[in-house]
Amino acid sequence: MAYVGRTIGPGNFPGARVFASSRYLILSDVFMSPSAPSTALIIGASRGLGLALAEEYLRRGWRVVATVRGHDQTPLHALAARSEGRLEIETVDIVDPDQVTALRQRLGARSFDLLFVNAGVANGPGETINKTSTNEFVRVMVTNTLGPMRMIEAFESLVPVSGTIGVMSSGLGSVADNETGGWEVYRASKAGLNTLMRSFAARQTNDPRALVIMCPGWVRTDMGGPDASLGIEDSIPRVVDTISSQSGQAGLRYLDYLGRTVRW
Repeated sequence: MAYVGRTIGPGNFPGARVFASSRYLILSDVFMSPSAPSTALIIGASRGLGLALAEEYLRRGWRVVATVRGHDQTPLHALAARSEGRLEIETVDIVDPDQVTALRQRLGARSFDLLFVNAGVANGPGETINKTSTNEFVRVMVTNTLGPMRMIEAFESLVPVSGTIGVMSSGLGSVADNETGGWEVYRASKAGLNTLMRSFAARQTNDPRALVIMCPGWVRTDMGGPDASLGIEDSIPRVVDTISSQSGQAGLRYLDYLGRTVRW
């Protein structure tokens, strides 16, 4: 082992000698193992794509903290039982600011190499904006747009300068590629998420971290449906490959699961 410097958020190592560098803290003279596994914080992992992300990172040797909304048993709990202690489960509803604050307090002493927010609900594909109730519009927009950005804003300080921050978006969030219509409210929510991530990136002057908006493809999940063109096994390993490829590359990118740039 050797002495190394590591960038952390305030309070990660109380009593350690730190000095300010821009908006981060540099931890020095801390004895750290070069073989320590990376750690991911995955928001929204009870099932579907989020569950598959947690499983894939575990398969690659990472430690994972993953969240569910409620207290019922989920497939994530079954995965945790097989993880030999490498998967921790936390509870948060991202549309509840008090729960977000409580989770931030519980995890405030931690550092995460990856913060990834996977959250999404949808209404019907043929439900046009003139047929959508105000309550339904608010439900989709708060869950898909406001909630994920609240998580990014609350937890980004726990990601070191070498880390990555990402959100699960969709190809349907591309304004430029919307040539067929459909899924109007869902499209708007993901386009809004993309725009707010771009605004977040614009505020992070000289931030060396990788920022990733991910399009996983059309995947056979409860949301994607049985007619989707990709299985989870086709999408998620490549999603993780794409996220990993961005490590150390500063700035925001909107990418699909094959690493290709998606038009805004």
